[in-house]
Amino acid sequence: MGPVLAGVLQLVALIGALALAYIPLGNYMAKVYSSDKHWRVEKWTYKAIGANPDAEMTWPAYLRGVLAFSAVSVLFLYLLQRIQGVLPGSLGFDSVNPAQSFNTAVSFVTNTNWQSYYGEQTMGHIVQTAGLAVQNFLSAAVGIAVAVALVRGFARSRTGELGNFWADLVRGTLRILVPGAAIAAIVLVACGAIQNFSGIHEVGQFMGGSQQWNGGAVASQEAIKELGTNGGGYFNANSAHPFENPTPFTNLFEIFLLLVIPFSLTRTFGVMVGSVKQGYAILATMFTIWLGFVALMMWTEFAHHGAALQAAGGAYEGKEVRFGVGSSSIFAVSTTLTSTGAVDSFHSSFTGLGGGVAMLGMMLGEIAPGGTGSGLYGMLIMAVIAVFIAGLMVGRTPEYLGKKIGSREIKLAACYILITPALVLVFTAASMALPTPPNSMLNSGAHGFSEVLYAFTSASNNNGSAFAGLNANTDWYNTMTGLAMLLGRFLPMIFVLALAGSLAEQKPVPVTAGTLRTEKPLFTGLLVGAILIITGLTYFPALALGPLAEGLAS
Repeated sequence: MGPVLAGVLQLVALIGALALAYIPLGNYMAKVYSSDKHWRVEKWTYKAIGANPDAEMTWPAYLRGVLAFSAVSVLFLYLLQRIQGVLPGSLGFDSVNPAQSFNTAVSFVTNTNWQSYYGEQTMGHIVQTAGLAVQNFLSAAVGIAVAVALVRGFARSRTGELGNFWADLVRGTLRILVPGAAIAAIVLVACGAIQNFSGIHEVGQFMGGSQQWNGGAVASQEAIKELGTNGGGYFNANSAHPFENPTPFTNLFEIFLLLVIPFSLTRTFGVMVGSVKQGYAILATMFTIWLGFVALMMWTEFAHHGAALQAAGGAYEGKEVRFGVGSSSIFAVSTTLTSTGAVDSFHSSFTGLGGGVAMLGMMLGEIAPGGTGSGLYGMLIMAVIAVFIAGLMVGRTPEYLGKKIGSREIKLAACYILITPALVLVFTAASMALPTPPNSMLNSGAHGFSEVLYAFTSASNNNGSAFAGLNANTDWYNTMTGLAMLLGRFLPMIFVLALAGSLAEQKPVPVTAGTLRTEKPLFTGLLVGAILIITGLTYFPALALGPLAEGLAS
């Protein structure tokens, strides 16, 4: 079997598995967030934190809950790293320095999981399990909660209430993420991923010296890392490490995990707004972009030049040979079109155009299918923009799901789509203009610029993957990427929740002959076009200086 055929067959199997999970998981999540019943363990949790789960919140109150919870989470994780040296199970590692503690705390709380350190040489068992793994659950639950609040904004009328943040947070964690991750962890352990709390031990000889590896609760963290679109690995090699990703089956299973909730949330959206066809339209948009990017990435990595690459059957540099070019291409596209950031190969070693495809996936806003929650609310924002564009073309006040898109709504949507590109381009420009930051670049020229552009694209979009040639463990990059992650996560949430509140206050608009049918393929095509054009106009000059220049020169 040739490598291209192998990659296509894996893609077909992945699509089949996602299709099987789509309806049951989507319906279940809709039921979770629509139920008025509370589990006993949830009641204990509400009592412990002093929350009333039945009290409805307006969008400012919901936002205060998101920000307050996230601020406490950052502080807790920061302090946990700063006292690591005196904690049991630290494996002899010292406390993490302030700049890196800040960066890592922000990274995991914002669902970015950017890592400027070697996991197996920096973090002990307590920080990994009680700190990083816990935030993998909670940050994902926060993202889903904000998406559900926006969906309620479309579904409700004549009220400013969007639900209860604490109830949404607890339910998302206990009813969706914990059971899903538990099942996934059992599968990974059965397939060879490690799960223990052993210390550092020697495993053999390597070039005249011994290799040292430490154990850890790897399978459980790997499961929620993918299911919650987090991405932070226990080891520096991330999902290319055999302790995290032992076989080609686990590799495909991990891709399934990072895609299944974001895709299935479109079904949840359709059920909650009372029209599953609307959910299918959003799904079709996400799937079209994702499949197109997979095909493009496979083409760039299989369309090799030179005798050596032709003999190898693809651009194998930086790829994990256990999985091959096809599987690595699917993983790279899936992890950058979601907000996962996990890697089973090294994106910096992809072809120039292949690295550009991965970067462009993040620049789209990670909405195809995007992160847990963030992908859905990002795509719905783009749907609002697309409806507005259609309204301009026919001279009619735009409507979406029975809600008028007026000046307030379009201003909030416009602010949402502008904030992330502004962060990416400003931070990248500053890093290239100042005298010290360029010293972190391993390469010069177009690829060196791509390293910096990729770093801030990843941080601002809360992805977490990187072009490995950049030394990001400096005060500048730890601080600036930390700020980019904070602003890139919470500023868009402000606009999302404000938009949700504005929509919820409206009365429904009746459908007429002039209403744009947003459940039809025509709207799906308009939405895909709007996404690609807006991103292209925003980022094309930066892409031309980096991956496009490198790809055309090779």
